[in-house]
Amino acid sequence: MFKQKALSLAIHATLVGSLLVGTSGAMAYETGDFIVRAGAATVDPNDDSSRLKVNGTALPGSKAYVDSDTQLGLTFTYMLTDHLGLGLLAATPFKHDIKAKLAGNADRLNAGSTKHLPPTLTLQYFPMHSESKFQPYAGVGVNYTKFFEEDVGSELEGVLGKGKLKLDDSWGVAFELGMDYALTDRWVVNAAVWYIDIDTDAKFNFPGAEVKTKVDIDPLVYMVGIGYKF
Repeated sequence: MFKQKALSLAIHATLVGSLLVGTSGAMAYETGDFIVRAGAATVDPNDDSSRLKVNGTALPGSKAYVDSDTQLGLTFTYMLTDHLGLGLLAATPFKHDIKAKLAGNADRLNAGSTKHLPPTLTLQYFPMHSESKFQPYAGVGVNYTKFFEEDVGSELEGVLGKGKLKLDDSWGVAFELGMDYALTDRWVVNAAVWYIDIDTDAKFNFPGAEVKTKVDIDPLVYMVGIGYKF
C-alpha cells in the first residue's frame, strides 16, 4: 500500500495544480501524443527481510537493510486516447548498499552492494479535459527488476572470507501518481511517485558457509523533472 509520504505528495500536487489550472491552454493531450520526461529519480526502499540463515539455521535478531539511491529517471507516455496513456519508467542503474544486523549488535554490517534496473509499465488515466494545462494522472501496472553487479561487502568478507552474492530478479505490481503542468504547448514540468512491489531472495556463498535471506524492498520511487510533448 502507499505510504504516508506518497499520499502527502499526491495531495500537495493536486492542491498546487488546482490553483494553477486555467480554463484552457494551448497544451493538449490527445490520442497519439508522446510525452518524454527526464529528471532526478530516487528509489527509497521500505525494506523488510526474513532472518538471515547460515547453512539453514536462522540467526535470532538478524535482518537485512537496503539503502536508497538517486539516478537519472526517464518516463515515457503514449496517449492511447485523450484520457488513457501507456507509461514506462526507466532510469540509469540504481546502486544500493546492503547492510546486515546481527543480534546483540547495534551496528549494521556492510554486507554487500548491487545495481538494478526497474523498468515499470503502467496504464495511466488522465481525468482532466485534454486541453487543461494541469494534467494529473494515476496508473497501475507491472514492474520487472533486474539485479546485476552484486558484490559482497568487505566487512562481511572479513568475517566469513571471500564470497559471492546473488539476488534473484523480481516481478511485481506497481502503482503510480503524477502530474504534468504545461509551460508552453510542448514543455511541461512533472512530479510523480510510484509504489513498486520488489521482492528478492539473496544468497551469499562463502567457503563452508551459505547465507540466505528473503528481502522485501517495496520502494517508493520519487521523480521531479521536465518533459516534452511530440
